[in-house]
Amino acid sequence: MEAFSHLSGVAAPLPMINVDTDMIIPKQFLKTIKRTGLGAALFHEMRTLPDGSPNPDFVLNKPAYQNAKILIAGANFGCGSSREHAPWALLDFGIRCVIAPSFADIFFNNCFKNGILPITLPQSEIDKLLDDASRGANAIVSVDLEKQEIHGPDGGTIKFDVDPFRRQCLLNGWDDIGLTLRHEKDISSFEETRKLSAPWL
Repeated sequence: MEAFSHLSGVAAPLPMINVDTDMIIPKQFLKTIKRTGLGAALFHEMRTLPDGSPNPDFVLNKPAYQNAKILIAGANFGCGSSREHAPWALLDFGIRCVIAPSFADIFFNNCFKNGILPITLPQSEIDKLLDDASRGANAIVSVDLEKQEIHGPDGGTIKFDVDPFRRQCLLNGWDDIGLTLRHEKDISSFEETRKLSAPWL
């Protein structure tokens, strides 16, 4: 997993509540177990018109937001069915931070496991960031995980909370496999001892 410490980029506004995982990545794109290539299907039903062409009115299709790295969203983001493809699609598109008033628990957990930082803020702070994001390509927002601060384009600072363990994992790029491999020597030692004491296993 790629480490996350500082992120600076365009923030895209998506002030919709109850954006579920099927909206993030529709079910027909769940046939793959690869984490790459899913960015093209992100928000597919909103990004495309019935004839398959891009919807010019959807925020991520607008030239100013096509390279967005941060998403400012509405409450209960990531609700619905559990699918790890949802953070995979966001990550493959280039979004590494989602800021919202609240998240669905499973989606929230999956973000941390895949190198995305989900930040929960009061609606009043979200409204400020949505206003910043409305500036298009000038909506450069910086996220500092080490200091737990968000810096807006005008220099304003918003503090945010994050679980210390999850923060440490993101800063070091530790997913579940990475955490396990930190104990590789102990695991190998245990396996060798087990072979001698219980060779029938």
